[in-house]
Amino acid sequence: MKNIGIYIHIPFCERKCPYCDFYSRKGTDDMYRRYTDTMTEKIASSPYKHLYHADTLYFGGGTPGLLGAENIGRIVDSVRESFSLDTDSSEVTVEVNPQGESLDLYALRKTGANRLSVGLQSAADSELEFLGRKHSSNDARNCVLNARKAGFENISLDLMIALPGQTRESLKKSVDFCTQLNVEHLSAYILKIEEGTLFYRRKDSLELPDEDETADMYECLCGLMKENGYEHYEISNFSRKGFEGKHNLRYWHDEEYIGFGPSAHSFVDGKRFYCPRSMKSFENDEIIADGSGGDEEEYIMLGLRLAQGIGAEGFTKRFGHGLPEKYLKRCKNLEKAGYVKILGDGGFALTEKGFLVSNAIIAHITE
Repeated sequence: MKNIGIYIHIPFCERKCPYCDFYSRKGTDDMYRRYTDTMTEKIASSPYKHLYHADTLYFGGGTPGLLGAENIGRIVDSVRESFSLDTDSSEVTVEVNPQGESLDLYALRKTGANRLSVGLQSAADSELEFLGRKHSSNDARNCVLNARKAGFENISLDLMIALPGQTRESLKKSVDFCTQLNVEHLSAYILKIEEGTLFYRRKDSLELPDEDETADMYECLCGLMKENGYEHYEISNFSRKGFEGKHNLRYWHDEEYIGFGPSAHSFVDGKRFYCPRSMKSFENDEIIADGSGGDEEEYIMLGLRLAQGIGAEGFTKRFGHGLPEKYLKRCKNLEKAGYVKILGDGGFALTEKGFLVSNAIIAHITE
């Protein structure tokens, strides 16, 4: 039985953050229960039921913690039954907000959830206010400490960088906050102004840092994380050894996953598809084909997000032949400029300098 990752989209938030373009809506306790009913029904009736073994399960959103431990546990049980999920050996991640949404972390741990992704965003309260977050840095600290007491040994925090008014000092404060809590993982994202968000409507009034300032913030972050013993294993992700995010690694390794919920994407049997961004589409099993996936170009494009890059042996195992010369030639030219390094086995990877301009570098390599 092949392994697969399962993603569960929970489309509820107490309010919309001004930078967020993910599909979400306000909910009620009754809506949470009914959504859980629908979700478990869809999992139990999946055409892939009993054909795959789920080795990762990820609850994203939205704000999954709003569902509560009981509803989350019902969904975990459904995945356990339909996709032979073993919560003792598989990674089960739930995204939560620092103020906890009155979520019982002890009860959540008993569902089989073993990894928390906490939406810190910043440890500077003025930056949290700008981002429209309801929690304080103290709320985030209490969330992590309470999660430890509940038995969570794998905790990730999210940070945002390149915010208006953010300084090296405030960024260091946020990094120190995370490392002093000794969390196992950190995800750091550059603020992007997405269409359809409140920030997009106010974009002309936002004093965003320029490209040089953004690059300086990113390099500062990378240096601080390295000093604190974290491995920079993916463009936006850092971890203690052995605590890389297994579910997201599936995406970057171009491996298969099934998404359940409105706006959730899937990649199975070389085909990509998704559910539209509406509850009715999810309830009615509406699926949109999104083309094929898993070809050489896509494999390289995704794999170059990882510090380990594209190994020649792994490429040959996947496609039955060595790395095409056209990719190697372009990488050797980029190596001279310090954006790419050639690996010992003949593969290639981006340097941290290359990570700074990854979109342009990857597009050039795969053109």
